[in-house]
Amino acid sequence: MRFIDRDTEMRILEEAKKRSKKKLYTLVVYGLRRVGKTRLLLEFLREKDLYFFVNRGKTSESLLREYEEILKKRGAITKYEHISSWDEFFEVLFERFEGVVVFDEFQDFQRVEPSVFSTLQKLIDLHESRKNLMLVFTGSTIGMIEKIFRDSKEPLYGRIKRELHLKELGIKASYKLSRELEIEEIDDFMKLYAVFGGLPKYYVAIEDEGLEGKSAEEIIKNLFFSPSAPLEEEVPRILSLEFGRRSGVYYDILEAVANGATSLSKIAGYMNREETSLTRQIKELVDYFKLLSYDKAILGKERVIYIRHPLLNFWFRFVHPRLSEYEAMREELGKEVISMLSDFTGKRFDFICRELLWILNGKGELPFKFTEIGRHWGYYRENEQRKVYEIDIVALSRDRKRALFGECKWRNKPVNGEKVLEDLKRKVELSNWKGESYYLLIARKVKNAPENLIVLDERKILQILGT
Repeated sequence: MRFIDRDTEMRILEEAKKRSKKKLYTLVVYGLRRVGKTRLLLEFLREKDLYFFVNRGKTSESLLREYEEILKKRGAITKYEHISSWDEFFEVLFERFEGVVVFDEFQDFQRVEPSVFSTLQKLIDLHESRKNLMLVFTGSTIGMIEKIFRDSKEPLYGRIKRELHLKELGIKASYKLSRELEIEEIDDFMKLYAVFGGLPKYYVAIEDEGLEGKSAEEIIKNLFFSPSAPLEEEVPRILSLEFGRRSGVYYDILEAVANGATSLSKIAGYMNREETSLTRQIKELVDYFKLLSYDKAILGKERVIYIRHPLLNFWFRFVHPRLSEYEAMREELGKEVISMLSDFTGKRFDFICRELLWILNGKGELPFKFTEIGRHWGYYRENEQRKVYEIDIVALSRDRKRALFGECKWRNKPVNGEKVLEDLKRKVELSNWKGESYYLLIARKVKNAPENLIVLDERKILQILGT
């Protein structure tokens, strides 16, 4: 597929390359698996540059032989020379090579050959003034990458000039990808975006399987619920790379969260375990693996846990709890899951709406500029019963004196704007908000919209997405 929307990242890489002409430049590129790190770097590299993939499945000796052959093909060493150690390999790079050198999945040296980190520390310090050499290290296990380069106890601490966090493509770029795939209906795009987010690999999978122009339901069926489906092992594969052998409890936590357990107590209840037995694993999923995060009530202190990775959320909601059915009755399970796809999209639509509003915020098309956005919920009593109210969108100005309150509803039936406004005002009263209030509805179709209700319907959303 065409390379889309990485202009800022390419500019950072090109600027780093220019600086390397005067002095050794070291850079880290990190992000979730399937976010497009390798594709970005392959687009950036020129023919004379070097690319090395750190294959965790190889022995140190085998990987070194592979790298030696690459050096011979690039002319960095003669065909008669032999590299006998990692020290020799890196000495050749620092003393003979000019250009860009990429080590993809660099963190996996921890498993293959940990001595590489100390070797690099020594050579980076020794060759700090070396011209025309740029070293790029990439990593998908974000926590490990952060430890390697940010932990003061690690050899490579302080040896990196710049970090580039490669994030998911935004909703506009993802919509461009969907249009390249001949996906015309906005509803199909929303369903795919709810499942795949902005991870380019999965849009490429649509092209690879010849599913251009198909409905979201047909695409999901073919990629996940057909015999030998292309993505049937995708989530287990990427998580086995992340978790290694420690996967069991992590998988159960992700399943619990995907199925509505959004606090430590609820997760423990779902798993029938003590809360204290899960605190470490949840902290690791949040802080180390970056797969879970907290969504805070904007006007309060409460917070809930959610799965950041959209595909993991889909998989642990629908497939992982029913793996026996997935193996034995895949197509029947697929029909059931696809029948719930609209509801799943509706639940993810709150996050999609935040992206849409950030785009409008940047264009100055809202009543005020906001600096934080999220949702809000709280409690009230009615007939002596404790009840919950929720507001899908709350965006606050920097001085927290103005707020935009919104509802997000993605469904085919028109949404009654008058009723939404009435409900929003009641919920705002319950929140005890004292500042200036504005009201918003984001929905595919809207009817009876009052003048004082900002409306983003399908037509306006398509404008925001760039059609």
